[in-house]
Amino acid sequence: MPTAALPSPPRLRALIADLESGLLERDAAVRLALLAALAGEHVLLIGPPGSAKSELARRLHRAFADTRYFERLLTRFSTPEELFGPLSLAALENDRYERLTDGYLPTAGVAFLDEVFKANSAILNALLTLLNEREFDNGSVRLAVPLVSVVGASNEVPDDDALTAFYDRFLVRVPVALVSDAAFGALLTLPGGAAPAPAQPISAGERAAILAARNAVALANDALAALRSLRTWLGASPGGAPSDRRWRQCVGLLRVAALTEGRACVDALDLWLAPYVMAAEPGQAAALERWFIAQIAQSAPLDAAWLNRAVQAFERQLEIEQRLPPDDAAADGAGKLAVARALGAEAEGLDSMRLVAAALEARDRRHFSALHVATRVAQTLEVRERAQAARDAVHEQLDGLSAQLAARLWWPPSLVERVHAGPALTLAVLDGLLARLNAVQAGFAALPVDARIAAAAPALIEA
Repeated sequence: MPTAALPSPPRLRALIADLESGLLERDAAVRLALLAALAGEHVLLIGPPGSAKSELARRLHRAFADTRYFERLLTRFSTPEELFGPLSLAALENDRYERLTDGYLPTAGVAFLDEVFKANSAILNALLTLLNEREFDNGSVRLAVPLVSVVGASNEVPDDDALTAFYDRFLVRVPVALVSDAAFGALLTLPGGAAPAPAQPISAGERAAILAARNAVALANDALAALRSLRTWLGASPGGAPSDRRWRQCVGLLRVAALTEGRACVDALDLWLAPYVMAAEPGQAAALERWFIAQIAQSAPLDAAWLNRAVQAFERQLEIEQRLPPDDAAADGAGKLAVARALGAEAEGLDSMRLVAAALEARDRRHFSALHVATRVAQTLEVRERAQAARDAVHEQLDGLSAQLAARLWWPPSLVERVHAGPALTLAVLDGLLARLNAVQAGFAALPVDARIAAAAPALIEA
């Protein structure tokens, strides 16, 4: 039988748009759930009731052709029969302990288990094998199950050590919050009705093709370096280092992300997934994202401290030089001559008043040599050129990052905005400092000049 072709990036992009339609502020959850399912992994949605967790699972089911859906709310009173099917009376008559699994979890492709950590140990032990090995023990026979992905949901991360192994079965863990104040109005005006089914759901053959091809995707050197850096960061964090199995699963997920975007290599930017895979609990995910933005994407905002110090030093020096009183009779005489000429000007009205005011001000200010003024202007120009070069570098970095991310299928738009925000803020800071530096340069250029003053270059300004 011929191998199915991989789903194209445009088709997956359209599928993501269908899944995301009407789900506010769920761009990350939608993409992660679909990507995890394509990689054969399970997803845990962590958040309060009423945050569209079950709706996301139902939509995920419609993204896969010819798969059954199963959904249950688990409590400590739930019984294995509710998940795995009732016992077969006919089998019991023949001394066999078997379940009628049709229509239950062992026959589902996508399943949603709400409050998944509240199940009792009998259910959890059976789920462990089903989630990890895709097998179900039905009596004396271990059966393969058609499971694509389980979406679990919980209000909180379990703190019971007995649940650690089960919690670890969910490779992707996504914090889900209620909609923000900014999206509240849109929430209230959402149209009713069910979301339309995707036009081209993923077939079983396409899923198999993805899993068969992902191991051929290489890890680029920058990706390996980023993974090593991540391991070091996690080793020093309170949550501790993840297991070797989780690292292997993480790399598999990264390979599926690169493969379905049409790339032959995993690169460092694919580690945007790390907060959702490697965080021990939701609080650590935010810290991991900050690590990724600062260390991997290198797009954390910069304060340009060196430039800020230089601008402040120039501003202080300009203020000092503008306020210096005349220091000799020659300068004072030049000021008086300027006033006399202004008073004798034929111009009348407001222009004449302004001319006189300017002349009076010039009379009461220190005059400088042309070399002094030229040197100050050159000093500010040198710093301005360095600042402009820094600004150009940040702008080039932002343009390059934007070009890379434009082709990324799985990056959530909200994350793209957060990554772009750092360089954009840096540009705004640099623009503000450049404007102040331009004003300082103009101030130095406007200092009164007296040709009779001996030429002497001023000392450098200490930043």
